[in-house]
Amino acid sequence: MGICWSSRAATANQASAPTSTGQISSAISQSTSAATSTTVSSSLVTSSQFSVRSADETNPHGQILPASDLRVFTFAELKAATKNFRGDHVLGEGGFGRVYKGCIDDKFGKSSGSTGTVVAVKKLNSESLQGVEEWQSEVNFLGRLSHPNLVKLLGFCWEDDELLLVYEFMQKGSLENHLFGRGQPLWWDIRIKIVVGAARGLAFLHSSVIYRDFKASNILIDGSYNAKISDFGLAKFGPSASKSHLSTRVMGTEGYAAPEYLATGHLYFKSDVYGFGVVLVEILTGLRALDNNRSNGRQNLADWIKPYLQDRRKLKTVMDKRLEGRYPPKAAFRTARLALTCLESEPKNRPCMTEVLEILEQLESSSERPKEPRTRPRPTAQAHPLPSPYAHNRPGGAPMQARHNLNQAHQPHSHRDTNVGMPVRS
Repeated sequence: MGICWSSRAATANQASAPTSTGQISSAISQSTSAATSTTVSSSLVTSSQFSVRSADETNPHGQILPASDLRVFTFAELKAATKNFRGDHVLGEGGFGRVYKGCIDDKFGKSSGSTGTVVAVKKLNSESLQGVEEWQSEVNFLGRLSHPNLVKLLGFCWEDDELLLVYEFMQKGSLENHLFGRGQPLWWDIRIKIVVGAARGLAFLHSSVIYRDFKASNILIDGSYNAKISDFGLAKFGPSASKSHLSTRVMGTEGYAAPEYLATGHLYFKSDVYGFGVVLVEILTGLRALDNNRSNGRQNLADWIKPYLQDRRKLKTVMDKRLEGRYPPKAAFRTARLALTCLESEPKNRPCMTEVLEILEQLESSSERPKEPRTRPRPTAQAHPLPSPYAHNRPGGAPMQARHNLNQAHQPHSHRDTNVGMPVRS
């Protein structure tokens, strides 16, 4: 399931504490457990180290709720909602288990033309190595964090050995599916809208939380192409004001994990920024962060793409073919340069997410329009002046790299991911 990173650097890389919209200073732990006391023991869903003040003081579009308002579902309710977890209701699958499409009769309102609200139900696989800890993390974080660019957790179920989570349904599925799978291709303005939304969600989280698993498959898209960050199983509260980082077991996804985290286990807010930079490159190129079908030395996108991000002509050779040349060259180059700063090897040299968001919002509001090609380019034997990264990139890309513990040995990866919207096809 990953690469063994057992060796540690003798000395940790020194990095300044990242800029964020605020730090967590106190623990208020009882609200989540109080809301779930009828089904869940208070020892499981406990400490939520959020600041007592609401996060909307620093972000008008999001807030830390004073108490969790999650619904406690019975297993029978969710079994009925998913037609006994029928195979044709499966939306995706990952390390935690399968995600099913369901329909519930509830206080969340009625869907037009139906008898209830369409939801996504994540069911723990009894053999899952992620299990209770990640289930608890989802309840703790999404039960209290509210933001337009975070997927909404509606409720949960814990009966006997059954652990389930119920989310809002995201009609367009994951960004990964649109970039690499059979989802509808995304034009430039939609890509920028999605990445701006994801940046807003991550900037909000960085007031208190290190997300730790930012990647295209965890960015879900609703019917209006609004992006929402999902899957908080690996999220952790950030370091105190007196510290620059956390020391943790190395977890995450190959191709997106920051180099300092892999080398030392030191986790910074700006470790998330590195993963965001990788997603920016994926948005530009349509290439996966990790693809073993590419030629030697090019499997890991971040290892070889940097020279292409610094030069306008080189960038043009790696832009996603599915854009068909219809993108604004200046905005694409600015996006590439932003991605390059996010991929800096030292955390202190990366921008914070509020800075990243500011630049992306400027690009979104730019008057530069996507360029229309004069003619459809003729296929030639020398289509790219530089070695083409697509030469070994099969349609749809390599199977998705499932989230995993990077300290564990390699194991086969699933072709599906735990996304709340739709299946990821490879």
